[in-house]
Formats: sequence, C-alpha cells, structure tokens
Amino acid sequence: MPVLKHDVFFRQHPVFTGDELARHLARIGSHGVRTPERVLGYHIKSGRLRRVRQGLYAVIPPGVDGDTYPVDPYLVAAKMTPDAVLSHHTALELHGRAYSVWQRFVYSSERPTETLTFRDQVFRGTKFPQALVRSGAEYHGVLTVERFGMPLRVASLERTLVDALDRPDLAGGWEEVWRSLEAVEFFDLDEVVEYALLLGNATTTAKVGFFLDQNREPLMVEERHLKALRDRGPGQPHYLDRSRRSGGKLVPEWNLMVPEEVLTQSWADVA
Repeated sequence: MPVLKHDVFFRQHPVFTGDELARHLARIGSHGVRTPERVLGYHIKSGRLRRVRQGLYAVIPPGVDGDTYPVDPYLVAAKMTPDAVLSHHTALELHGRAYSVWQRFVYSSERPTETLTFRDQVFRGTKFPQALVRSGAEYHGVLTVERFGMPLRVASLERTLVDALDRPDLAGGWEEVWRSLEAVEFFDLDEVVEYALLLGNATTTAKVGFFLDQNREPLMVEERHLKALRDRGPGQPHYLDRSRRSGGKLVPEWNLMVPEEVLTQSWADVA
C-alpha cells in the first residue's frame, strides 16, 4: 500500500474518525467492506497513525516518535461524538479566558460516550440540557472555529458563562469560574439572558443574575438584564451550589443561598 496514497487526507485530518476515513475512501474509489480496516491496520503498524480509542485516530508526522508526539486535545474532544460541542472549562481555555490550564477536556453532546483517558488527558462528555434538546436548540450560542485546518464547534463566551455557572463542577469550581469569567472584558448580555432563559432552570437563571449583579460596572449590566432574570428566578431560596445544601448566606434579591467564599470572593485575598 503506497505510503503517500492517503497523505492529503492525513494532512487535512490530524485527528479523524473511522467514518471520516470510510467516506474519504469512497470518494477516491477504494471499494470493499474491509478497505478502511486494511488502511488503518497498515498505517498504525507503520507508525503513521495512533489509535486514540476504537474508531478515533491521530496522525503522527513521519519521523516523529508516536509515543511522545503531542496530539491536539481539542481536536480529540471535538471528535468524541459527531455532535460534540467544546464547552464549560474547555470552551474557556479555547477562548483564552481560563484562569488555569486543565488536563481535562469537556464536551457537550446528546449522547456523550464514556469518559476517555488518553495519555494524561481526560475527555469527559456531558449531555446537552434537556430544554435545548426539546426545542431543537442544541447549537444555540455555538461557534464554528478552525484549528489546524479542521472545523470544530465551541460554545460562545455567552453560552459558556451560563453553562459554567450552571455546572461549576465542569468548569473547575467556583473560584476558577469566577476568576475566568471576570477576565472577560465583554459579553453580549442580551445573548447571555436569552440563553439563560432558554434553559428554563430557575436556579441557573438566578445564578446568572447574581453573577451579573456582582459585576454590574465592569460588564455594563443594565437593570433590564437583571429584571428579565429576576422575573424567572426561584420563588423560594435555592442553593447556589447543588453539592452543598447547607450553610451559606441568603441573597434575597436572587433567592440564593450563597457560600461565604463566593459571596466575599475570599480567594482574592490569597496571593
């Protein structure tokens, strides 16, 4: 099998799925049910490809050690499922706004696969919020960006603000979320509010309202933004952190029980 026969495909797809290879082979007229299997077997044996998991492969440049060559984790995360959207902390990192660098990569999908560990990196999927699935709005606030010549889907900063406040466990915890979001100079607040209300979750709506209220001046938050969120907030106190249903202080305007360290941002005092 000529080494260069599929070189263009490999250059254009540094990470690819078995289905993508099969479509490529069909386009160039390579027929036969087992043709993709033979191509994969040949190039894995030659060191040109590395199996990330069943059905997902990374291209290794010629003359490079496949054990140490850095496979791009964002491309891996984007190929975990056909509908994958890089989200939460991974979206913050890709946008260059994460406070810390993670070795865990998060994507959203209607049917995420099992958590994958590849080398020292962990790839975790989370389901699209049911409200988005029901309304066919899974890609609301999703951007398509190019990385190493490949398109991938990533949540916008506006969607990420809401998603991170909704699931801080997928975004590094409250300190990481607060520090990361406060490093963003500008949000389209109309888009933030629209997406938050689209989720239809009163607690999440209140979390977004609380965050914007805390950052009124730097983010140029208007009362109309807060009112739209306040009107859809909880009718009785809810906990900001669903994993800590005790303690905290009630913020009456948002009916939120907020942990003291979040309310005071005590981490800001630590050098």
